[in-house]
Amino acid sequence: MSREVRIMVLTGNGINCEMETAHACRLAGADRVDVVYLWDLCSGKAALAGYGMLCLPGGFLDGDDLGSARASAIRIRHTRLPGGGRLFDEFKAFAAGGGLVLGICNGFQLMVKLGLLPAVDGAVGAQQVTLTLNDSGRFEDRWVTLKADPLSPCVFTRGLDRLELPVRHGEGKLVPADDVTERVLMGRHLAPLCYADPATGEPTGKYPENPNGSPHGIAALTDSSGRLFGLMPHPEAFWHRTNHPRWTRTELPEEGQGLTIFRNAVDFVRADG
Repeated sequence: MSREVRIMVLTGNGINCEMETAHACRLAGADRVDVVYLWDLCSGKAALAGYGMLCLPGGFLDGDDLGSARASAIRIRHTRLPGGGRLFDEFKAFAAGGGLVLGICNGFQLMVKLGLLPAVDGAVGAQQVTLTLNDSGRFEDRWVTLKADPLSPCVFTRGLDRLELPVRHGEGKLVPADDVTERVLMGRHLAPLCYADPATGEPTGKYPENPNGSPHGIAALTDSSGRLFGLMPHPEAFWHRTNHPRWTRTELPEEGQGLTIFRNAVDFVRADG
């Protein structure tokens, strides 16, 4: 029997893509999508129990004080719930219990600073990578070509090969810790999407095709289960062909490529029931 798909989309404290993200979830076939304020989670008024997926949208959490998403990562790690447990324990239990987590841009930054990604060797909660200032030294707002790794366990990128999505970030360069190198991430197929040269389709470190200087063009990470996924590009910004900057000059399918990421997640949650 198929499962009802309920998705929580987080908002508040500077998140500013929650409505687009919720809309993409609905278009992808979710049965119920709730936009929930971060402070309702912190106060215990809302909880992750009963949801199949948590979306952490793009934005500028806490004004990027202390670095992108750092302040909110500290808040989530240390907030005590009315019942006595920590909010971060609820996040970890949700992920361990089979829930999907999608972090987009600022949400991706939050996931890596919480240690939800890449969680190499099961080290959930230990920060193993960071996302820091773009090599260009400026905010990058452009469309990019991405290449998917067909061997990645990532639920969200199944069936994808090449796609185009917009980026809009100032801190998107991936820097791994000394013991979790980009070679480890690539070798274990934990980088499901890489920035690619549109002419060859191959991952690239060249600017502006690679907008931030991430090694091997890494644009996204997943954990070994494939259920936790974060990416710097914005799939919620390409759900229809008219979102594309060349939609009047290029033959494009009616459905934008970004919606496939949400549809894969919804289909997984529904089938998992």
